Amino acid sequence: MKKILCYSFLLLFMGMMWGCKKDNYPGAKVSPYMSIFDIRNIYKGKDVTLTTENMFGADKIAAVVVSDHSGGNLPAGLLVVQDSRRLAQLRGISIPIGDAANEYTTGDSVIINVSGGILKRVNGILQLTGIKSSAVTKVSSGIAVEVPIKKANEVLATPELYESTLISIAKAGFDASVPAGSTYAGDYMINDGFGNITLHTEAGAEFANDPLPFLSNFSGILFLDQNGAPQLWPRSKDDITVLSSTAPKIAPVVITGYLIDPSGTDANYEYIQLMATKNIDFSATPFSVVTTNNAGSATPTGFPTNGWATGDLRTYKINLTSGTVQKGQYFYVGANKNIWGAGSTDISSSTWFSKMYATDPGDGFGTKTNNLLANSGNAGGIAVFDKTEVDLETIPVDVIFYGGNGSLYTAGPPEKGYRITNTDYYDTKNPSTQEDQPYFAMGSNKSKLGFSLATNFSQLGGTYNKTTGRWTTARTLHNLVLTATSNVSAIEGATTIEE
Repeated sequence: MKKILCYSFLLLFMGMMWGCKKDNYPGAKVSPYMSIFDIRNIYKGKDVTLTTENMFGADKIAAVVVSDHSGGNLPAGLLVVQDSRRLAQLRGISIPIGDAANEYTTGDSVIINVSGGILKRVNGILQLTGIKSSAVTKVSSGIAVEVPIKKANEVLATPELYESTLISIAKAGFDASVPAGSTYAGDYMINDGFGNITLHTEAGAEFANDPLPFLSNFSGILFLDQNGAPQLWPRSKDDITVLSSTAPKIAPVVITGYLIDPSGTDANYEYIQLMATKNIDFSATPFSVVTTNNAGSATPTGFPTNGWATGDLRTYKINLTSGTVQKGQYFYVGANKNIWGAGSTDISSSTWFSKMYATDPGDGFGTKTNNLLANSGNAGGIAVFDKTEVDLETIPVDVIFYGGNGSLYTAGPPEKGYRITNTDYYDTKNPSTQEDQPYFAMGSNKSKLGFSLATNFSQLGGTYNKTTGRWTTARTLHNLVLTATSNVSAIEGATTIEE
């Protein structure tokens, strides 16, 4: 009897298992659509045919077209589509369908039967081959396609994530070695301050013979070459927004670091590190450095009515009116000439411009203060001017902000804020909309560095090209641990000037 019961239970269990095998989701219907994210993940480096088995019951994709062959700058016959159906992750795929690809344009919504298609790399590009043009059905047109702005280093780190998608590289320029009068045709490296990426233009593209501008936003579809290196292909001249046809004003002085929290008292021991990009005689061409502290209690409170010239406890100016510096030389603006506060290494052998800010008012504006540089709370800022007369309208030659937020900008009326210049972090025109944005915290000018760790030196590094006036490697915050016996060499050497 026990054996009969055991056999009965075994048969019942096997019947249940067989039932489960027939349908993992009783009563449910498998979606016929698979995301491009999942389609791409099926490819493992070898050609693979798509089936309903490896697509888990699906046989179609629903996507938006981003290819546009009207400008003559895409691989012939490729229909490029993208979606973000899976985890809101944007992914794209290229599908060769011959001349029929010319019938589609950006913003077309399509459904494509992909069962039987073969995922393979062709000339470096992951393509879904073997799909007939009749497998593509256009559902609608005019879908708005948002073009994400990506930094070159993001693309270079994981190019497969952006392959066959429409992206934009903002504020990018060509290498200074490119001869004047060069045109787009061919491959050129562009740099956005975060890395170098290839811009590809076919000889037959509508803009192939246009002269290269100085600075532009470049949109386009990202493809990989046969070596796996990313290339950005602008589809037409409409994908190129020229920001500047010629080189901008060169910054004669750039900000390279600062100490906002020395060991012990801050009073008269905070300082700013700068670098000259050319030889300067300050007695002939005086400069000034202005700092801003936007603590809630700093007076006058509210938005800075006179910008960098607001004065009192909000802004403090130090004039540089004597002495000389050479191209590539570091120099310092502060008070006492110690590397890390009272009793630490004397670095007076370096070039200094000193003002005892804790006991003396600023040059022209600024009340004496124990904190030349903010080290917590709301945002602090540093600006360099190529003159000593600074008012509401004066534009700095370099500027950096760090820390939190605060009352920094208001559209008014009247409009109030701190003026910026074109740097690795700020733009006087919005790269996306081309609208004027002359102030920090206005439009896209939201970028700022963080506060350095307590008692650390804020080293910014970066590479500045004195021919183009651009940061080919953007400045970033590096926290340097100092001690009372540190030498000046510990805080120098990270920033480079290139011709």
